[in-house]
Amino acid sequence: MTQQELFNEFLSLPAEAQHQVIDFIAFLRQRYAVVESASQLPDIDLINDSFIGMWSDRQDLADSTAWVRGVRENEWSKSHD
Repeated sequence: MTQQELFNEFLSLPAEAQHQVIDFIAFLRQRYAVVESASQLPDIDLINDSFIGMWSDRQDLADSTAWVRGVRENEWSKSHD
């Protein structure tokens, strides 16, 4: 169906149906606007981002991996009734 044929079909509808088509198009544009904008996000270079590794020089976090493992083992080994 060409655009002109589609438009002619739209014009052949009663006024109430035309309003419903317009409302539906507005709904679809709003719903898919988020998807379109998310795909247009800039690429982020995480390797060179200053946020990554920002706590690497903290001495109090030097053993954080062992601490996290301990917490996980403790929490995950509990039986939940």
